[in-house]
Amino acid sequence: MSNQKFVTDELNQLQKEIIAKNPLDVLQFCANYFNTKLELQRSQLWPQQSKAKAAGINLFANIDNVDVHVHGSSGNMTTNGRQPSFKSPFGDNDPHSLQHSHADERQEKKPSLFKGGFEVGSDGPAPSTGTNDPLAAAPAPTHSGANEPASSKAPTKIPVAFNANRRVSVSAEALNPGKFKSDSWRPPINNLSASQKEDLAKTLSSNFLFQQLDSSSKKTVIEALTKKTFVKNDEIIRQGDEGDFFYIVESGTVDFFVNGSKVNSSSEGASFGELALMYNSPRAATVIAASDNVTCWALDRLTFRRILLEGTFNRRLMYEDFLKDVKVLKSLTNQERSKLADALSTEIYHKGDKIVTQGDVGENFYFIERGECDVIKEGEGVVSKLGKGDYFGEVALLNDLPRQATVQAVDTVVVATLGKSGFTRLLGPAVQVLKSQDPTK
Repeated sequence: MSNQKFVTDELNQLQKEIIAKNPLDVLQFCANYFNTKLELQRSQLWPQQSKAKAAGINLFANIDNVDVHVHGSSGNMTTNGRQPSFKSPFGDNDPHSLQHSHADERQEKKPSLFKGGFEVGSDGPAPSTGTNDPLAAAPAPTHSGANEPASSKAPTKIPVAFNANRRVSVSAEALNPGKFKSDSWRPPINNLSASQKEDLAKTLSSNFLFQQLDSSSKKTVIEALTKKTFVKNDEIIRQGDEGDFFYIVESGTVDFFVNGSKVNSSSEGASFGELALMYNSPRAATVIAASDNVTCWALDRLTFRRILLEGTFNRRLMYEDFLKDVKVLKSLTNQERSKLADALSTEIYHKGDKIVTQGDVGENFYFIERGECDVIKEGEGVVSKLGKGDYFGEVALLNDLPRQATVQAVDTVVVATLGKSGFTRLLGPAVQVLKSQDPTK
């Protein structure tokens, strides 16, 4: 199998896993996915080690099968021994692979995306970390034949299992939503005026990250925001840096640059910086203050992740409990119910509001969480009433028909809504139950 086909197949399989499991932390999920595959591969190869050795093949490089010769006092070292007969599934950047040290001699040093120098396997100079640091980069090999100082010894070879069972995300806070209620963390609270809170609430309502938060979580976000001011040409965030804050622009203009080229501008009401906080990835762009005075509201990373995770976790628990009481969904498994809970959105309607209107195109399916609704048909008036646990909107989606009736809120109504695309995909066997109860048949 060619390297290109191998990479394509692996990425396609990973994409299927991400779509199926919809993880909150995508980067950590990917790291765990590949670590598990590597562990499985090693567990399959390990029992074959004795047979491979008998055939003169070293499946796992270690100090016992590497012949090291030290020439004089120069500290220059050469290795004699058979290379492993296969490459790491992670390519040439595996620091445990013998090919790695030789490949570096032929490669030019590439600029790092990170400001601190996180060049894995780089042969360039590295900060002094002590000769026993297993992560320290080896000094660049010299070919002049001149004697080198005795202190320029190559670092100790990293053991094969050095990084076993360790988390790959080193910058992310480990957050367990199940323990949130028992810990001592409290969000920061800043004194904001009523008008400031109102303006910030409008801005957050248009940001996809905060649209699904309940009113209490949104209030926590707003009260945790801190005001920051910048003057023209101030660098607010830098491409490649670790994400520390999410920003909302209150006044002024900011410019966005990628690799030194301006790509966009934003002003009052815009927000930026959320992706680096969500996925613990480097900043994708540099943001510069473009006007004389720029004022932003900032939310720190821990508060950002904590509120979003807690909000999502609580919403899932709430929907799972609610869905257990919906009769039409009794046929769903717990896993199917959890997937459905993650896909639902909350909408609130007040007395007299029309949730769906007869004759309109149907795009959503609804469950009533709280409140009462009237079902009204033209020429007939109110034909039925709906309450907690009831549902509506399925006829238009099942039969691709216009809405068959108007559903109007009698008091304050809270509904959980599911889009057309997820209706068949997530309801599974419940769709057949809905079809059997279709009033148009």
